[in-house]
Amino acid sequence: MIGACGIVEAAPAAKGDFVTVNKTHFARKGQAYYIVGANFWYGGYLGAAGGVGERARLLKELDNMKAIGINNLRVLAVSEKTDMKSAVRPATTNAPGQYDEELLTGLDFLMAEVAKRDMTVVLYLNNFWQWSGGMTQYLNWFEGTPALDPNVTKDYDTYMQKTAGFYRNAAAQAEYRNVIAKIVKRVNTITGKPYAEDTHIMSWQLANEPRPGNGNATPEEKAVYVKWIDDVAGYIHSLDRNHLVSSGSEGLAGSAQDAQLYLDAHRTKNIDYLTYHLWPKNWSWFDSNNPTGSWDNAITKSRDYLNSHIELAKKLGKPIVLEEFGLDRDGPSFSIKSTTHIRDRFYREVFEIVATRAQKGDPIAGFNFWAWGGAGRAANADYWWKPGNDFVGDPPQEEQGLYSVFDSDVTSLVLIKEYADKLHAIKR
Repeated sequence: MIGACGIVEAAPAAKGDFVTVNKTHFARKGQAYYIVGANFWYGGYLGAAGGVGERARLLKELDNMKAIGINNLRVLAVSEKTDMKSAVRPATTNAPGQYDEELLTGLDFLMAEVAKRDMTVVLYLNNFWQWSGGMTQYLNWFEGTPALDPNVTKDYDTYMQKTAGFYRNAAAQAEYRNVIAKIVKRVNTITGKPYAEDTHIMSWQLANEPRPGNGNATPEEKAVYVKWIDDVAGYIHSLDRNHLVSSGSEGLAGSAQDAQLYLDAHRTKNIDYLTYHLWPKNWSWFDSNNPTGSWDNAITKSRDYLNSHIELAKKLGKPIVLEEFGLDRDGPSFSIKSTTHIRDRFYREVFEIVATRAQKGDPIAGFNFWAWGGAGRAANADYWWKPGNDFVGDPPQEEQGLYSVFDSDVTSLVLIKEYADKLHAIKR
């Protein structure tokens, strides 16, 4: 129907049109739903009508992803303005309560176009890391402490320990809930559809890679973290009864290597499914300068990490999604001209485990690779992003081209399509 402002308003959706959990699997429209996904953090940015927006590129990217079987995108919903150089600019939140409506309309445009292609989206509402402002910027606003940039300090342990203070700061938590309500209760300015009624949103996600602190997190810090996940997930469900809620956790790597903590954090009824991430280079399992010598160690540990988390999901009786993984290009190089033989080999190993275990009926529900670079290209000789450059899969705190899958990476795209077909063929 047509609303008062001339916006086309859709009729309310049937519950079965939303992605739902059926024991240890997802369902949608009465059928099994397996995730063949890409991380596309900047999708809402491309959707903006002006400024950083590139709507023509966005349409092309969505079409190209759809063509290789991608049915799910993991997207940054909110960013926070910060002075840190390794953070994206502009931001959706310029200060507490001050929003960039142009960027929010960009998210509306993304959702409208995703719907046309019958894809789904996971929207994350915060970030443990600094590249979108995130929790450290909240602490800057409400404690007056400097927003920490580990790209500058090179001290990740201190960064993680201090950033976890976000969970305990009452003012930061109140503002965070204001932001959650702003997005979850938003009405799409293009379609007229409330986000809470949009069947193309799969899940609200608390944050990208929330952690309890660093690897030496105390029992008290762990307890605060578990309670925070339960409380915030419950709050989101109180605003929106239609959509799933997830944590955004990396798994054991983001849980101080504490399996009990990971289980406790995801046991609550307010968390509908588990997530985990796999980063063999970032975790020093793989040495890009010695790929032959480090491969066996990296792949052995990766296989164990992949499989052990599926077993943890079995314990909780919930689905699990491998929502981030990646490896760099051959060389190592950031250049789009470099080959991707090692990355393709790694992707195949990952895809094979996901597909094989899914076919057996295990609770692994799919994957999102990190990340879609598409038609974006690095603009600078040092490969570092600057405002005005193309957005690619690598956020500003990393070299542009580090983990991106570009539209010219033909062998990677063919491989993704091969396993997309296998997952889409599973009937349950």
